[in-house]
Amino acid sequence: MQLATILKGKPVADKISEGLIKEVEELKAKGITPKLAIVRVGASPDDLAYERGALGRSKKVGIDAEVKELPEDISQDDFIKELKAVNDDPSVNGILVFRPFPKQLDEEVIKYVIAPEKDIDCFSPINAAKLVEDDATGFAPCTAVSVVEILKYYEVPLEGSNAVVLGRSMVIGKPAALLLLRENATSTICHSRTKDIAGVSKGGDILVAAIGRAKFATKDFIKEGGAVIDVGINVDEEGNLVGDVDFEEAEKVAGMITPVPGGVGSVTTSILARHVIRACKAQNNL
Repeated sequence: MQLATILKGKPVADKISEGLIKEVEELKAKGITPKLAIVRVGASPDDLAYERGALGRSKKVGIDAEVKELPEDISQDDFIKELKAVNDDPSVNGILVFRPFPKQLDEEVIKYVIAPEKDIDCFSPINAAKLVEDDATGFAPCTAVSVVEILKYYEVPLEGSNAVVLGRSMVIGKPAALLLLRENATSTICHSRTKDIAGVSKGGDILVAAIGRAKFATKDFIKEGGAVIDVGINVDEEGNLVGDVDFEEAEKVAGMITPVPGGVGSVTTSILARHVIRACKAQNNL
């Protein structure tokens, strides 16, 4: 039996980083150093893991980065004050705000506070609207962009292909479907109310799993020889990191599949760095 080709994220991330290192060198020659600010409330293990990756990637490509760590019990007014201070800091080009927030902070209010030109992970409704409008000046969510970057790097045909996305969040599902549509794929979004979700998924030349449930997509969801991009990060009963796809089953059916860990997540920090550099250039009229 031929098992699926594993689509690792590291080669994709390294290729993107190579180009970014050159861009940063050119900016530094002009006396400009791009800078990322991470705004984190509390210290959840997920946030800390991503933060470590983002700081490591920033250092690798030559971007400055700082973390603004705020107490878990911060009031909404104080949080907004802190976020506005980062907005107004001329040395900061890109802002990453970790979500979800603790209960006392209202995302629906805060998302209108972040400066759209510094919002490098599509938190602001203005960047969400630009994504829908196909306006290239906006910033799409880094993880959703990573999905498309992996498919392109491994030369998976996108134009005219059927792409099925499991999950409809504004963080990954909807943006991934829109970005695939931009590449002239035919995008279908499945969710908890979709009838015959396995049958619909199986029609996808490309399946993007971003539903947030461990091993949700079994082999019955996967088209023979299809490409599977697993965005999920879950912990199973044994404490292992697993995706939204049942990898052992899927790799017997799929033609290509991303691993968890080592797939989409490892590309995301490179996209984050790319967005910081893009924001920096726009803010300096370059």
